Amino acid sequence: MKTIGLMGGMSWESTVGYYRNINEGVKSALGGLHSGQIVMHSVDFEPIKQLQHQGDWAGTATILAKAAQSIQAAGADFLVICTNTMHIVAPEIEAAIDIPILHIADATAEVLLAEGVGTVGLLGTAFTMEEDFYKGRLAEKFGLKVVTPNAADRKIVHDVIYQELCLGSFQDAARQEYVRIIDDLAAQGAEAVILGCTEIGMLVSQADTKVMLCDTTDIHAAMAVEYALTTK
Repeated sequence: MKTIGLMGGMSWESTVGYYRNINEGVKSALGGLHSGQIVMHSVDFEPIKQLQHQGDWAGTATILAKAAQSIQAAGADFLVICTNTMHIVAPEIEAAIDIPILHIADATAEVLLAEGVGTVGLLGTAFTMEEDFYKGRLAEKFGLKVVTPNAADRKIVHDVIYQELCLGSFQDAARQEYVRIIDDLAAQGAEAVILGCTEIGMLVSQADTKVMLCDTTDIHAAMAVEYALTTK
């Protein structure tokens, strides 16, 4: 079994899901008392959030590159960045280490293609929905057409993430708004919707909508388990 490196804390609420899913996945695959071999560096999210909203991505890259180096030094064989948004600086992190990164957009795209999806809706932070690092990768590398909510709904999705979900608050009113936005994406032609922030799956589940949902926390963690157990 390879040692999985987790860069977490963005937010820690969703990092809990990664840790649980990976250990449950390893136990399911190997049985007995098996669990994942994991090295984790959980960062303080508040300074990173401040830098995000200041547009100081270079500052965030410096923090996360150092965290990645500590994960590598602790013996991890590969790195999982436990957040969608901070894949915006994945190239800078990758340049700072010698171990591979399992990209969350790649993991999600593989699931979508396996399901025959060609057009997908994307929910996440404003950075994920509006910048090209995520949408562009899905389109250019995998040929997916990506649709996002309108400006007003993007603000709702973003604000709920930072003001509620990252604080462990899951409100019915927010769930109803998200389901409405998901349904609107489906009306725009989305055959599935990516829950492209690792906290969203704690608010909305497949039971809430008939639209196919792709929970990136679950997908990314499953990819980490597969990579840890099957690669040489």
